[in-house]
Amino acid sequence: MEEKIIHTENGDIYYRIGGNKSIDTKCVVFVHGMTADQTMFEKQVDHFSKEFKIITLDLPLHGKSRHYTDFTFSNIVEVLKKILVLEDVSKVILVGQSLGGYVCQEFGIRYPEKVKGFVGIDTTPFGHYYYPKWERFILSKIGLLSSMFPYKTLIKSISKGATRTDYAFDNMYSSVSKLSKDEIINIMNLAYKELLKRTETVNFNFPVLLVIGEKDNTGNVKKYNNKWATQSGYQLVIISDAAHNSNVDNYNEFNNVLADFLNRL
Repeated sequence: MEEKIIHTENGDIYYRIGGNKSIDTKCVVFVHGMTADQTMFEKQVDHFSKEFKIITLDLPLHGKSRHYTDFTFSNIVEVLKKILVLEDVSKVILVGQSLGGYVCQEFGIRYPEKVKGFVGIDTTPFGHYYYPKWERFILSKIGLLSSMFPYKTLIKSISKGATRTDYAFDNMYSSVSKLSKDEIINIMNLAYKELLKRTETVNFNFPVLLVIGEKDNTGNVKKYNNKWATQSGYQLVIISDAAHNSNVDNYNEFNNVLADFLNRL
């Protein structure tokens, strides 16, 4: 994977591109979750690089893209669009985990003609329909609640809560421990603020696959996904023996599920 940088007025965004770069090759963009970085998809990059063009990126405020101002889903989508233009990609398959799923949904709303398909990994839908008022209140206070934990306890609980395997724990701990406590709280505050700004329910015309870990106990992610699948008709697949970072916990099973979806597009 070749590392590149996008310079914006709000800060530099680091991304990588690799895989099969033939002109007619399908392009898959992997977008990581909250306080993670693009390394959470290393098992997917290894598995799919022969057949697909692959793009990964460190979201603003994360990884090497930490120094960024004005974090909004809209701004991130515009950065992603610029990357696609620079890499001469007209249509993409978006794969987003947790926070990355929000970014993918925002991209799908703004540029549906550029999306060939979307895979949401342990993410949740846009729209207040899915979230009772009291749950929206809790989501708006997650940053505040998390700020009450000592730093070492916080990063360990984030890593432990999102994973089941040693490999996934080490991957998550490596990324979140690069962030200060203030950075972690800021990410949480901004991410959930952006999620709650999208009040309307969204239905996409391109193919959508929802994936959740069997042991995902992060908030009410399971409940939201079941409601999402029921309301929209999207396929929902459960990854066995996996928590919130299901593509990292049980990457072999996830890769098989993703391969089946990609082959059907």
